[in-house]
Amino acid sequence: MPKKLIIIGGVAGGASAAARARRLSETAEIVILERGSYVSFANCGLPYHIGGEIENRNALLVHTPDSLRARFNIDVRTRHEVIAIDCKAKTVAVRDLCAEREYVEHYDTLILSPGAAPIRPPLPGIDDPRVLTLRNIPDMDRMMAALDAHVRRVCVVGAGFIGLEMIEALRNRGLEVTLVERDPQVLTPLDAEMTAPLLETLQRQQVKLHIGDGLAAIVPGPQLQVMLSSGAQIETDLVILAIGVRPENKLALDAGLALGVGGAIAVNVQQQTSDPAIYAVGDAVQVSHVVNGHPVILPLAGPANRQGRIAADVIFGKKAAYRGSQGTAICKLFEMTAGTTGLNEKALKASDIPYRKVYIHANDHAGYYPGAKQISIKLLFAEDTGRILGAQAIGESGVDKRLDVLATAIQAKMTVDDLAEMELSYAPPYGSAKDPINIAGMAAQNLVTGLSSLIEPEELDAAILAGATLIDLRQPEELQQGQIPGAKNLPLPQLRTQAAFPKDAALIVYCQIGLRGYIGQRQLQQQGWSVRSLNGGFRTWKMMQVARRLISGSDSVRTTAA
Repeated sequence: MPKKLIIIGGVAGGASAAARARRLSETAEIVILERGSYVSFANCGLPYHIGGEIENRNALLVHTPDSLRARFNIDVRTRHEVIAIDCKAKTVAVRDLCAEREYVEHYDTLILSPGAAPIRPPLPGIDDPRVLTLRNIPDMDRMMAALDAHVRRVCVVGAGFIGLEMIEALRNRGLEVTLVERDPQVLTPLDAEMTAPLLETLQRQQVKLHIGDGLAAIVPGPQLQVMLSSGAQIETDLVILAIGVRPENKLALDAGLALGVGGAIAVNVQQQTSDPAIYAVGDAVQVSHVVNGHPVILPLAGPANRQGRIAADVIFGKKAAYRGSQGTAICKLFEMTAGTTGLNEKALKASDIPYRKVYIHANDHAGYYPGAKQISIKLLFAEDTGRILGAQAIGESGVDKRLDVLATAIQAKMTVDDLAEMELSYAPPYGSAKDPINIAGMAAQNLVTGLSSLIEPEELDAAILAGATLIDLRQPEELQQGQIPGAKNLPLPQLRTQAAFPKDAALIVYCQIGLRGYIGQRQLQQQGWSVRSLNGGFRTWKMMQVARRLISGSDSVRTTAA
């Protein structure tokens, strides 16, 4: 066991490693060297202080240097930047930023927890002081000060988790917000069609949208001029960059440690780098994806905490190994919640993994109990075994509960049969006797066993061109919500007695969310017709249409608010 453990960087990975190390050894010398002024803070909470939900700034401070010293007897040195690592001598060169001096510190074991830095692309005007990023407490303080300086308009560049959270925070402050996103969708960890409700929410909140249009330059002046790749120009008082992060790898690179995908620090399952005396945790490291085993970078707080604990366990003689990450993440955007776990459809295609998918739209609790809200779930599973590969969910209530169940199922390598048989808590205010998780599993079971025959929304146009007959099984009053072009309305209760199609006709049936479509498909199939039902019904088709228009650039939300 080491006599002296040095940890470079605090926050989730470094601070959790230090606390775990002290619980395992009362005699080891433990030193945290943190470049910033804050050693342990809730960086995921920063947007919520800016938006006013978290009123007390100090609530974001998980631990201070004094509290870590008092509780764990840890030598915490903030404003101490490690500038070099000598692996052979087992030393680090440290710059004391307050005293403006440099010194050398010896270690027996070293843990790197440098985190990740916001990406600032090398574009004209990007270094203007009114172009801000959000990573830590000082960033937040600068942003709060800037927002209080008569700012009325803000341009957010990037529609990932941080970008969307910042949009909510800014709108809560009453500011005009414009969103710029280079990709043809928001929240790219989800598949495009699943983000359509987020887009509708942004429009309702009067956010001006430039989707599928990248940042080209920023022109300083009394107001900033944001220049886009399309030639569009946005006049704004402030720009917030939220276009992603990159691993802080300079120390590791200069020390000769092996790097992996995207420049992340390569580690084994014990969090050990290519130097056996050096470990690395958190946003700077490469991890193995739970589903396909591929190396990835997934900068998330939960994995960073677990990695810190595992590194400390291994260093102090306990058996431990990191199982990998699966990218479970969730985001609040005004009244909506959206989340993902496992691989999305884009990643499955890129990995050449055969898969099937089902969409379900179900209430978060019993419909007869007041306040029920619809959850949309996309379930991706293995074509042969039914093993769950990924899931996405979006809605106003109950999304986190279902996403956590699905994340657990992926970790346990469960199948769609397991989802169908899950016994989940039920009372009318909280769920239904048949939970959305059960419904997703049962829908997938029907597909695997051949009981249901589905057509995907993206396949519909080609099928109709090939001569398929499209039948809308909804009641006539439901058609006011919209209808797929070319569909014939034949409500489900009339299907048994009024279905009059040639027996060689190729039929496609659909309803609002898919259940009546499945029932109608079974009826017609057993009467001798060749019939498929639309996966997820009209609701999924409509979501897909929003995504398609964005990808083609034909939707008005490219440049205007609703």
